[in-house]
Formats: sequence, structure tokens, C-alpha cells
Amino acid sequence: MRLLFAEDEKALSKALTAILERNNYTVDAVYDGQSALDYLVTDNYDGVILDIMMPKLDGISVLKKIRERGNLVPVLLLTAKSEVDDKVLGLDAGANDYLAKPFDSKELLARIRAMTRTQTAQTSSKLQFGNVTLDRATFELSSSSGSFRLANKEFQMLEFLMSNPRQIISAERFMEKIWGYDSETEMNVVWVYISYLRKKLTAIHANVQIKATRNVGYSLEELV
Repeated sequence: MRLLFAEDEKALSKALTAILERNNYTVDAVYDGQSALDYLVTDNYDGVILDIMMPKLDGISVLKKIRERGNLVPVLLLTAKSEVDDKVLGLDAGANDYLAKPFDSKELLARIRAMTRTQTAQTSSKLQFGNVTLDRATFELSSSSGSFRLANKEFQMLEFLMSNPRQIISAERFMEKIWGYDSETEMNVVWVYISYLRKKLTAIHANVQIKATRNVGYSLEELV
């Protein structure tokens, strides 16, 4: 699951980003409201954490702008303020939840799970294609012949493929969706993770394969 985290206190941002990544979230961290708005143009996020008091553009303004565009991504607002009026203002602007600083990281994780639950509950927690199953809750790839718990990036790539079976997905789209459009990661990392997934699919005797279409991209296909 990919999150955008907008927080201008860089030490706090780095600490919370590390916690989120240890809990299998992919996080893009930005430090002002305008950057948050720019990142949200891509519509690549499963959830957003917005600090209210930020330079260039405050969190409430960012929230209002994305809602005006029709972007319904779940949003959690963070602020040092705890007054009822501020909470109401944020919720009326379209926030899904509100958390006042200081807070415990366990509560933050619980709020994120809660606000994204409706979104993930709209589809089954398990994806199936051919004889393989991918469990979104446990990150487990399985068949009747065995199973693996996938690492974060492996899981995101296979989830993307299994959500769009038989559709060709370009390496550029993988990079944008999973690593972020301004990532400095080399493009060949996509091939590396495809290789990891192919080995795991072979090990569990999957009757599906990740097919490469030269100069176009990758697709998940059933073996014939």
C-alpha cells in the first residue's frame, strides 16, 4: 500500500516514515503543501497523511483542492491543534480522520488501517488467478504446492499484475506506481523484482507466468 506523507518537521517525518516502511507501507515523504498537491496529481496513492500547518499551502487547502478535483483518496489530518473547531473544519473539508499531536505510532498505524479499510474491503482481501492466490492481508503468495510471504515491493508488483491480469504494464508504470515518479532508482530494478517473482511462481508450481513483451512491458498470463 502506497502512502503520501506531508509533514514539514523533517525529523518527525523521517522517524514516522521508517515506522511506516517497517509495517510494509511504501511512503513518499514531502515537506510542504504545494509538493503534496503536486504529488497527488498522479493519483497513485492508497492513503494520504497531511499535517495541517505546513509552508506554501496548509493541509486543509490541499485537502479541499484534491476533493474539488474528485480525488477520493483516504486522508488523515495531523496537527498540533486539538480544538473541536479545527477538527470539524478538517472533517467538513473531506478528511476521513483526524489525529492530534503528540500521538503514539501504534495509534497512527491503527488510524491508517481504519481509514483504508473501506477502500480495501470493496474487493476481496485475496486475489486469485490460475492456481495461485495472493492474500492482501498477510502478503502471502500461495498455491496447493506451497507458499511464500512476499517482501513489500514484490507484493506490490504482483498485486498490480494480479489486479490487471493479461494486461501489459510498462516498466515505467511500475516505477511510477511503486517507486514514485521522482525516484532515483534505476529502471532495471523492475526486471530484478520480476525475476524474483518468476522464481517464486515456479517454486510453487504456478500455472501462471509473468510474460515480457519486448519494449512494451509485462503481463500475467495463464500457461497453456
